[in-house]
Amino acid sequence: MTTMLLKLEVSEGEIIKRPSASIKTPYVGDVKLVDERLDEESYLVHTPALGCCGLSDKGSHILMSELEENPKRKCKYRADLALVKEEENRVVVGINPALAEKIVERCLFYNIFEILKNNQKYYQQAKIMNSRFDFAGVDSDGKQFFLEVKNVPLADYVDCSTKERKSIDIKSLNKKFNEKISYFPDGYRKKAKDTVSPRALKHIQELETIVKTMDNIRCILCFVVQRDDSCVFQTSVLDPIYKDAVKKAYDSGVEIICLQTRWTENGECYYNKMLPLNL
Repeated sequence: MTTMLLKLEVSEGEIIKRPSASIKTPYVGDVKLVDERLDEESYLVHTPALGCCGLSDKGSHILMSELEENPKRKCKYRADLALVKEEENRVVVGINPALAEKIVERCLFYNIFEILKNNQKYYQQAKIMNSRFDFAGVDSDGKQFFLEVKNVPLADYVDCSTKERKSIDIKSLNKKFNEKISYFPDGYRKKAKDTVSPRALKHIQELETIVKTMDNIRCILCFVVQRDDSCVFQTSVLDPIYKDAVKKAYDSGVEIICLQTRWTENGECYYNKMLPLNL
């Protein structure tokens, strides 16, 4: 039986503006509910992944969690999932990075990771050197481990720049809907040669340093693909600095895994499988 990892109470909405017309931070948008009531009122929605390369930007259909009322809180909803349509297919994508950490915690609890089967204990937010990693614990052999989580919401039939993508005839590739490549990272850069996420680069470099300089410590990087329409994961060619750093860390002994989940439109998240890696 497939293991259910999370359950969210969600409502469907369409983002009509981001940033919001009333609050200019890019982490807040205006959203309208999509249901049979035809409610025309707009609400404030927290977008923790900003526009997420178009998955939570103007015109996007999302699944939102309603936030608890708080006098200091401006937003009524939080964008957790995106609804992506491609011809007759539709896939639910996890776009809230915090969900990836919750998913990994449940996988540790249910002993889903073969490389950490029957771990003795684990805890969240562990500091070592100059970084704070998402998890640390002790494996079944009594060896300490540190585990960092990266959320992977993006997937396509090719891993290339937007400009290159426009010149490719996707139909000629003869790929099925669920034969995409999940890739990380992608996003805004001031300069084309900059790394997308300096924080992600720092984490992988410090994991490499730990595994090379400290005895009896395991370092693990876990990519969490929160969509089920891909069949492989790779570090993106769009960020050669990060791609090279991950390969170097892997060759030095950092363990790298990729977990794929399946979200349903009623907010249920299930373990799907471990994806093969192309580093």
